[in-house]
Formats: sequence, structure tokens, C-alpha cells
Amino acid sequence: MDNILVVDDERNIRTLVSRVLSQDPIEVHGAGTGKDGLQMADEVDPDVVLLDLRLPDMDGMDVLRTLKSRYPHVAVIIITGYGQIQSAVEAMKSGAADYLEKPFEHLEKLKLAVTRALEEVRAKREVRRLHGLQEKQYRVDQLIGDSDSTRGLRELIGKLARSEAQTILVHGESGTGKELVACGLHYESARRDFPFMEVNCAAITETLFESELFGHEKGAFTDAKSAKKGLMELADRGTLLLDEVSEMSLNMQAKFLRCLQERVVRRVGGTRDIRVDVRIVAATNRPLETRVKEGQFREDLFYRLNVIPIHIPPLRERRDDIMPLARHFLREAALRSHKAIQGFTPEAERLMLTYAWPGNVRELRNLIERLVILGTSEHIEPAHLPVQFTGQQDVVPQRESSSSQEFRTLAEVERAYINQVMQRVEANKSKAAKILGISRQTLRKKLTEE
Repeated sequence: MDNILVVDDERNIRTLVSRVLSQDPIEVHGAGTGKDGLQMADEVDPDVVLLDLRLPDMDGMDVLRTLKSRYPHVAVIIITGYGQIQSAVEAMKSGAADYLEKPFEHLEKLKLAVTRALEEVRAKREVRRLHGLQEKQYRVDQLIGDSDSTRGLRELIGKLARSEAQTILVHGESGTGKELVACGLHYESARRDFPFMEVNCAAITETLFESELFGHEKGAFTDAKSAKKGLMELADRGTLLLDEVSEMSLNMQAKFLRCLQERVVRRVGGTRDIRVDVRIVAATNRPLETRVKEGQFREDLFYRLNVIPIHIPPLRERRDDIMPLARHFLREAALRSHKAIQGFTPEAERLMLTYAWPGNVRELRNLIERLVILGTSEHIEPAHLPVQFTGQQDVVPQRESSSSQEFRTLAEVERAYINQVMQRVEANKSKAAKILGISRQTLRKKLTEE
């Protein structure tokens, strides 16, 4: 139930508000002085406070400031008498959500103001909840692994996150976890309460990239019906991840270099510079030094980005991480699928430890998810692993009899396996693509092939 606190020295106002709002699932509390109001707030932890600026013992503005300092997320609606509008405006500058003039001639206006305030409080509460889940998910201790390199990586991320470093370059093969490192750098830092934004430099055209990164003004181009903030502005005081930065065009590299040097952006079609405070985390799976030699990446931008480099070794170079990661993914997947799969047999572990893992951690996660969805045993056994692990055809239990599995071509084997996965996930293409380790576009193409 939502809690409303009314702080007003007029008893009839408190009674009226209580009568009007108590018709909904709302509990209304009242106080006649600033001191009693603050004490009541400590007791009931209100969602919304209706506050009169003229109180017998305290200045309403002092009560407002105290409330906002103790309860930053509470919505305060100022109750003001005729001729006090300027005071109400000043109160809103100090954090009040709205103001109402008394006497309340239209009670629906009172209910509407409280309803709006409650909706805002609930929305902020949900944002805080989701942010808390993200922060828990992306803490540096979520970098699973027992290898020396992973331990060192966790320690380095912690140090850099708490530092004033504004530009960090993360490089490693595809699937090694560069995005997780970027999230750790954000959620372990003082920037955690501000936005974490990301853009894939390879997935957006050059014509749209400048608008996406810097924003645009109304009328800057044909479809610019209104002004739009770019990711640099939206990430102000937070973190921006530039994924696959090696694929940024040379033209955009020149424009981004100025932004990186001066920490200002200018929207497309704009005439003024906008200062931003953003930590840039650039990620790449291609060595930027090679791209520089090939003439595909500006040398001056490379040195700007390479101030603090972080290298994530491939999974094959940190084998002490394979089974801790596999067990972690198994627990998660089994919980999601409501399966009672306990772990891996010793021989299955041996095969997994000797495998090269060309797709790195992403390949490991996808494999475990697939094994859990298709699995019927309490343990993952060698026979459940794909052919590249055992050197024999994958013998994960199939619905058809063994005689129906005499395929003549690799394409037929692949098609049957894709169909099996699609059946298990009830034709959910997103889930199937994730299990198979391919994109939705590739899956659609394979499903339409004869």
C-alpha cells in the first residue's frame, strides 16, 4: 500500500485529503507541524508528501530540503495559498514534484497530482530495482574463473573502475567477455548511478553513426522531426561502450577524435558545443595496431584510446577457468529450464578441458545451454558432447529411432539438428539461435534452405 503524508497546520485540509485519497488503496498520515511531519516521515517512509510551505514552527522550504536529503526518491507536492506561487516555483527548483493551490476547488486535480506523483515514484523504484539487479549481475566478482589471468583481471578492473581514468581500451577475441569487463568498469565505479550506454560501431551505417553518437537538431536532415540527444549526451557522468571500435569509418574517427580530446559534442545541424563527462570504454577483437598499419585506423585516435589497455586472454590460454565457468553456466541454465542436472562426469570434464574453444566463453555458455535443454540425464557425459569434442558423431538422445539417423550428408545432419532444437524451444527463433551459436538471420536462412 502506498503511503501519503500531509504536513499542514489546518486540520480541515488534512481531513479533506485523507477523505479524498483513502478511497483508493492508499494510507494517509497527517502532521500539523514541520517537526511532527519529519518525525512521521521517519516512521512511515512516505511515497508522496503534501507539504504546506507556511508552518507554525518551521519554514516549509527547510522541511522540503530535509525530506529530500533523507528520502531522495520521495515526491513532494507543495500546498500553497493564493499569492504564494513564486514560493512554490522556488520549491520546485529545490526538488518538489508539483504544487497545488488551496483551497482545493477541484478535488479531481488533487487526485490527479497525487496519482502522477505515485506513478513517478513507482517508476523510479522499478528503475532502482532493475539497476540493482544489473549492478549485482555485472560486479567484478561476476568474472568467473580461477586462473591467474582472471584473478589479475578482476583486480585491474577494480583499480581502474575507482580511478579517474576516462578512456580504456579492451581487446580480446570474440566471445571472451569484453562487454562484461566494460560493465564491471562501470558498476564498480562512482559512475554506477548514471547511464551505461553502448553502440556497436560495426552494426550502424556511417550516415546514421554521427547522429547516433552526437545527436541532431530539429530539421538537421529530412527525418529529423525533433531534436535528439546522442549517446555521448545520454551517457553524461556515466560510461559509453564503443564495441568493435576497429570498424569505425575513417571519417567518423576524425570527428570522434575531437570529441575525445575536448570532451565536447556538437549535434548534427547544431551550432553550439555541449560539454560531457563520459568514461569511454572502447572494445575490439582486431588489433588496432594492425588496422593502423593497414591505413584503416587513425594513429592519433589509436594513441588516444590506448591510454589504459586491458587484454582478455582467450579461454584456451586460461584452462583453469573452463570448469568454474561451465559449472556456473550449468547452474544458471538448469534453474531456468527446471532441470535437475547435477554436473559433469570426469571424462566429460577431461574432454572439455582439452578442447580449444575457438568461440571462447560465448561458445561455452551456448554449449551448456544446449546440453541442458536437450539433456535427460543427471550428469553431462562424453556422449552428450558434440562431435568436435569426442571425434564421434553427436549422440545426444534423439526422438527418432537410430535407423532414422542414417543421414547421407552433413547438411542433412545439420538440418535435423536445427529442427530438433526448434522443437525443444517451441519454435522460438531467438532461443534456438542462441543455443546453436548463430544469428537469427543465419537461422532463418537455414530454415528456408531446401
